[in-house]
Amino acid sequence: MKGIDGALQALISDEPLCAYIYDLAALRDHARAMTDALPPNAELFYAAKANPDAKILDVLRPIVHGFEAASGGEFQWLQACQPDMPLIFGGPGKLKSELTMALERGVESIHVESQTELSRIAQITDKLGCQAPILLRVNIALDGISTTRLTMGGKPTPFGFDVSELGAALTLITANPQLRLKGFHFHLLSHQLCDTSHIQLMQLYFRTFKRWCVQYNVDVPVLNVGGGMGINYIGTDSHFNWPRFCEKLHQLIVNEDMKDTIIRFECGRFVTSQCGYYAMEVLDIKANHGEYFAVCRGGTHHFRTPAAQGHSHPFFIVHGKNREKPLSNTTVSIVGQLCTPKDILAQQPVDSLAIGDYLVFPLAGAYAWNISHQNFLMHPPPLVHYINE
Repeated sequence: MKGIDGALQALISDEPLCAYIYDLAALRDHARAMTDALPPNAELFYAAKANPDAKILDVLRPIVHGFEAASGGEFQWLQACQPDMPLIFGGPGKLKSELTMALERGVESIHVESQTELSRIAQITDKLGCQAPILLRVNIALDGISTTRLTMGGKPTPFGFDVSELGAALTLITANPQLRLKGFHFHLLSHQLCDTSHIQLMQLYFRTFKRWCVQYNVDVPVLNVGGGMGINYIGTDSHFNWPRFCEKLHQLIVNEDMKDTIIRFECGRFVTSQCGYYAMEVLDIKANHGEYFAVCRGGTHHFRTPAAQGHSHPFFIVHGKNREKPLSNTTVSIVGQLCTPKDILAQQPVDSLAIGDYLVFPLAGAYAWNISHQNFLMHPPPLVHYINE
């Protein structure tokens, strides 16, 4: 971890350290490997909700096929940072003003979540005198498919059309030629660690797509299969196997005769998680009711991932120069500065830990700083540092 050590040394000052560190070279290599492994008719869009940092977007711009926005605010941010990149716009509860803005600014496609939203888009296109490129997001049953701990479909959820509404939606599209149907969108689960299970899910998507094209007599070019590739925050050597998945995907596309359809992925966590680190300096070590706590600069208001995922986040220790009260071979709870007992990032044994040491949490490049309750207690934000720029 030479790069991390160098970054920590560059960041050390008179104030205790708390920082996010992003390895941009590692991100570049990982994203390039992801797109290189894809079949020729597949695309990779980056779901910016995972981490919309401007420099991360800069790294991804020449590698991915576009960006996905899940709100009007994200759409505006992405267009300001990357004005020449294709943008797709998804998410429930889109405002009329947001839909209007997206259409006025040349959105690549809108993922339509409901009959109400579809009607609103039709009204907006009438007013603007333009076409609306759309994909219908549909919540289909997950018959015979293994679910994960985060499942957004195959059961009652706020996401996508119910299958029973599909015919009416297509009738409305036919009656409003300014609604230009480009395809269908499925995104039913996340935190997927098994590539075999995900191939089975892709097969379900492919067969459903082909059946609908025949049943409803539609010829559409795009099938958006979402993302959901998982990061294993506990056993960090067993993340989703993207290369093996893509090998199987190549064959599945041939077997299912999907070579002429654009297969679009929109991945977030799996793209950026491994390029980010969260670093905290140990401020105090204390015993309380027979247990040890390391109180650190920062907390879950900066790095919410452990609380959101409900796990003890892995970390490694970089020893400081002026160590105090060293603790050896003891289980320690790693906590932050917040006035809540839920401000716990990890609990695990340590060989040696002291005041003045630095704890570095890997897998902090996605759903970390940007999902944290940043203004709670009004602590200052962490520093942000980029290595291998």
